[in-house]
Amino acid sequence: MTRPSLDELLAEYERALHYTSALCGDLTEDEVRWRAGENASAIGWHLGHQAAVAHYLVRNLTAAEPPIDIELDALMDSATAERDRGAVPDFGTLVNYRTAVAERLRFRLSNIISGDVGAPAQLRVVARTLLLTVINHEYQHDKWIGELRNQVHGKDLPPEPSSPFLTKLDGYLVLDL
Repeated sequence: MTRPSLDELLAEYERALHYTSALCGDLTEDEVRWRAGENASAIGWHLGHQAAVAHYLVRNLTAAEPPIDIELDALMDSATAERDRGAVPDFGTLVNYRTAVAERLRFRLSNIISGDVGAPAQLRVVARTLLLTVINHEYQHDKWIGELRNQVHGKDLPPEPSSPFLTKLDGYLVLDL
């Protein structure tokens, strides 16, 4: 298998985001917020957590920039015990947060790809690893979102994405490069 370029990895990131949207786009507010108990996470938490981790990596590994939403960052941090996560915000707020994070990631990666950064060769290496991690993390939580969608809410799963770079390990979609 050939090594994907940064542009191809960005396309894989878009594919992962699209799959997450397909998993959640038709869910009700109650389904997005449903928790099996205080020690379980809602689908909405997974959606926010995916974005929070992506932005944390982008802003700490590629360019110092302020948080998008400090309160959401704290709520969506996996270091926050599940029992302390409380209610997730409404689906629209989560979608807006995810959109803002994706825009920041695209912006920073665009700068890296164009070489409009200090240490462009080094940051390309960082960007490859960052994208691989963000994509695999997105799919990791998609697996759990899909399980809740199907097993708890009784909804069919959308077709899984297809790519020459994707494989399945232990039931999880991954980029194993």
